[in-house]
Amino acid sequence: MREQLEIGGIHHLTAVTGNASGNLRFYRQVLGLRLVKRTVNQDDVSAYHLFYGDAVGNPGTEVTFFDWPNSGSNRPGAGEVATVGLRVTGQGALEWWKRRFNENGVLHTGIQQRAGVGFLPFTDPEGQRLELLDDGGGDGVPGGTPWEESAVPVEYAVRGLYSVTLTIHELAPTERVLTEILGFRRAEDQEGVCVFESGPGGPGTQVRIVVRPDQALARTGIGGVHHVAFRAADDEEHLRWQRRIAAAGLAVTQVIDRFYFRSIYFREPGGVLFEIATDGPGFATDEDPAHLGEGLALPPFLEPHRAAIEAGLHPIE
Repeated sequence: MREQLEIGGIHHLTAVTGNASGNLRFYRQVLGLRLVKRTVNQDDVSAYHLFYGDAVGNPGTEVTFFDWPNSGSNRPGAGEVATVGLRVTGQGALEWWKRRFNENGVLHTGIQQRAGVGFLPFTDPEGQRLELLDDGGGDGVPGGTPWEESAVPVEYAVRGLYSVTLTIHELAPTERVLTEILGFRRAEDQEGVCVFESGPGGPGTQVRIVVRPDQALARTGIGGVHHVAFRAADDEEHLRWQRRIAAAGLAVTQVIDRFYFRSIYFREPGGVLFEIATDGPGFATDEDPAHLGEGLALPPFLEPHRAAIEAGLHPIE
């Protein structure tokens, strides 16, 4: 009998920016997220890794960026996370955000409805495709805790990740990974889009799939998504996931200690890079919660190289 494991929802989403300063202005000042960790890509210490989230960067609220200014523009296509869904609460919040986007010159296509849920598609200044969705007042996994010092009033705040939408060539192989290995279940399709959910379902758990056999393969770059991460409650559960994925024949990494959480990575058959990350230890491990993201934070194994790393980074304004 297969052991019982359950994905706890979406942990974080990592995308690519070519302008760290502009990225910070948009996600902190316009979207009102908190910069909870200013660090570097541990596999490429010449690049910033910026983490945005709720008041303390709770899992399920984090949108993160690698700063790769030389990577070229993202080429949309099959094998990518095409759209990132963020959660807000209430139709009034969507109306407020529409006005805010108009005032700040943010490109959007107006408030729409999908399967009874209001949503507002928009793009960031580099073309990253996002949408705000009404989470119904707390359905799904619990939303995050809004940052009280945000430029956005608490009642309208982004409360975390709602969903990710993948574009792939063929449904069946990806569906098998989601349902037979990761334990997602297929929910009701929405206007030709296949919807999968984990745990309680709803906001914070949804993977939506658009099947497009006609599209060329995507090329990840500025304005695109690098990977999506899902939640494991603790180290023990995380290791069990690693063993299950390996036993299923997928090429999965060993457990990697990212200091703020532990990670494993594998590519699903449609080409999208998946990560499973632990909920802890969290971003207050090495910084006072009142001062998260104010300085460059480095995990202990990079701290001896701080001078060289800082010399290779450009200032963020």
